[in-house]
Order: sequence, then structure tokens, then C-alpha cells
Amino acid sequence: MSASNREVLVKRIGYEAERIHSYELIARTGSELAPFTAGSHIDLHLPNGMIRSYSLVNHQCERHRYVIAVNKDAGSRGGSSFIHDAVRVGDIIAISGPRNNFALQEEAEHSVLIAGGIGITPLLSMIRRLEALGCRWDLFYAARTRAAAAFLDELGTYRSRVHVDFDDERSGRVFDLPAIVRNAPAHAHLYCCGPLPMLEAFEAATADRLADRVHVEYFKAREAPATEGGFDVKLTRSNRTIAVEAGKTILDALLDAGIAANYACTEGVCGTCETRVLEGIPDHRDQFLSEEEQAANKSVMICCSGAKSRTLVLDL
Repeated sequence: MSASNREVLVKRIGYEAERIHSYELIARTGSELAPFTAGSHIDLHLPNGMIRSYSLVNHQCERHRYVIAVNKDAGSRGGSSFIHDAVRVGDIIAISGPRNNFALQEEAEHSVLIAGGIGITPLLSMIRRLEALGCRWDLFYAARTRAAAAFLDELGTYRSRVHVDFDDERSGRVFDLPAIVRNAPAHAHLYCCGPLPMLEAFEAATADRLADRVHVEYFKAREAPATEGGFDVKLTRSNRTIAVEAGKTILDALLDAGIAANYACTEGVCGTCETRVLEGIPDHRDQFLSEEEQAANKSVMICCSGAKSRTLVLDL
């Protein structure tokens, strides 16, 4: 466990919806946890060796606990299934400190939040913060069914600000995300977190809005990782050159060579593996860097991105 990580105790597990459980984590010693801001996530270092990122859903003023919610995804790569099936109250789990790639803009006059399924998790923390600040906000929350939507009881206390939409209650209608965006005030900041088709529709609908007022959180990769191989990575601090063979990502090659590298999601969405590029042209496959940041080629997500040049020189 790295110096930036710590161990926490699973104090409580709650049922939030079909296939969704919440997990309350506290410090083993009873001390305060590191502060966080709405939209933050932590990485869980699971006993089976997996590292998975989950948004914090509780209020950012709470220093005595972190609360996450985990959906047991049928398409899980093993992380959510392991948590649901194996993690119990009283267990000790290593976690990273909080990081925020989906920060709430607290100065906004109006915030429009759009959630799909488990994408409600970072937005719930934002709602708690916006309420504390007395800010204007609206939530549009879509899910497969009412029974599969987490935190409905709490959200119901906000009445007119919360607009729910369930697949099995639409009578043939579709979730009209473009209309939500179109009807949002021009000065509003818009946030979206949910499944990939929703995020793609959101980005298309907001294409003509100011980029700094549009905020997206990806849970899964939008495209396959670069595994074509056929290039070298030169590590300046390690003074080593590692060949990246076909079928491997840069991260795979480094780990196979015994190189210590930070990583978590392995899908290019959390930012943990971001590495500074000193020379060469990356083949960016992540959802973490903006288009401008990718074009600058100053950093790369080694878990999923490749190289367009024969050699990529990294600050590792």
C-alpha cells in the first residue's frame, strides 16, 4: 500500500436499490478522513488485487466517513461482483485519497444535473453541496425501473427540483435529453453521468454550449485500449527502454517488466495512471484528458493509450 493510501473499516452496508448497495467507510483509528469536494471519487484496493474507483455520495463536510454506492453490474469485470459477494461489515479495505475529475462549479447561478442509473452517485454529493450553499439546481434522473433507481427516498424530499424518468413507465416515449439541454438556462452549468449512450447524447446536445459549462463523468471506456504494440517506451527516471508488444497496453508492458506504475480503473477514465510525456506522440484512448490536452501531448494515460511514434519517452 502506497503512502497516499490508508486502511478503512466497512462500518455499514445498506440496500439502496436492486443490485445497488451503499458502503460506509470509516478510519480504523476513529480519526478524520482526508477532505473531499462534491464529485470526488476514491479507489478501492480490493483483496483480490483489483483496483476500482467509486464516487463519494455523502456531504463533503463529513470528515468522519466516506460513503460509496456500488452497482452489481452484469457486465462487471469482477470488481462490483466481488464487493457485493465478498465484502462484509467489519472488513478492512485499503483506499486511495479522494480525487476530483468532476468538480462542481460552486459559483454557477444554476446547475442542471443529468443522471443515468448508478451515475446518480457523484451528482448526489453535488446536490448536498448545492443545497448547503443555497444554489439553484435541477436533477433529471433516468433509470430502467423505479426499483433500480438508488436514493429515490432522499431525492423525493426535493420535490419540484427532481425529475425522474423510468424506461418501463414512459409508454413509448424516449428520455428526451436534447430537450433537457435545450430548455436549460444559457448561463447554467450542465453535468452528466451515466451509461455511455447517454454521455454521447449529452455531448452531442451540448456541442454548441460553452465548453467550460459542460461537465461529463465517464465510468467506462468509450473505445478499446490501444494494444497494437510495436513501439518502445523509454523511461527517463528508470533509465530503461521497454518494448510494448502486440496484445499489450503500455501499462501491461511496464508491469510485466517489474516497473512500478500507478493505475486504478485500467480504462482511461479515472486519471490515476496519467504520466508525463517528454518525447513522442501518444495514441490517446482515454476519457480523462480534454481534446486540447490530448492535442498538446504533454501526458498520456498508460492504461489504455498507445503510441503513434516509434518511441514514447515517459517521465517514469
